[in-house]
Amino acid sequence: MPALEQLLHGTALGDDDAFARLYDEAAPRVYGLCLRVLRDPAQAEEVAQEVLVEIWRTATRFDPSRGSAGAWISTIAHRRAVDRVRSAQASGDRERRAAAQSEPEYDAVAEAAATRLEHRQVRRCLGTLTELQRQAVTLAYYGGHTYRQVASLLGAAVPTVKSRIRDGLLKLRDCLEVAR
Repeated sequence: MPALEQLLHGTALGDDDAFARLYDEAAPRVYGLCLRVLRDPAQAEEVAQEVLVEIWRTATRFDPSRGSAGAWISTIAHRRAVDRVRSAQASGDRERRAAAQSEPEYDAVAEAAATRLEHRQVRRCLGTLTELQRQAVTLAYYGGHTYRQVASLLGAAVPTVKSRIRDGLLKLRDCLEVAR
């Protein structure tokens, strides 16, 4: 039985010295394999330590008829390193999903309340306009009419309608700025 197999057999029997020698023999190979998969020395050290602890705990499961001790140890190390990569990927995915979900959602109630307040302010400010300004602004902006159409509906000249709308809008702007 080659050296690693003998050391693994001794570890399975509870021989601490055998495990210490196995550790010294296998640790560089385990660390190197973990580093190759993980590409992060700190992560590779951590996973290598976990692998060596797993080998110490499960040494009784090693079956020399199924392969060499080196292959068994390398398989455990590779499996653990790949698990760590997958775990890190899943963790990143969860964080991204959580961040996307934590963005404030549209608050329909708050939006409706704000819209109602704005409408109330506009109606109040429309009340400060003269009757002629209010009619011209209402026809142009709420009715969707052009200057010519507003002039025709009010029986006034187009320049007069433009002046009424401009003056009315200035007054609305001033009123709404004060209201905020």
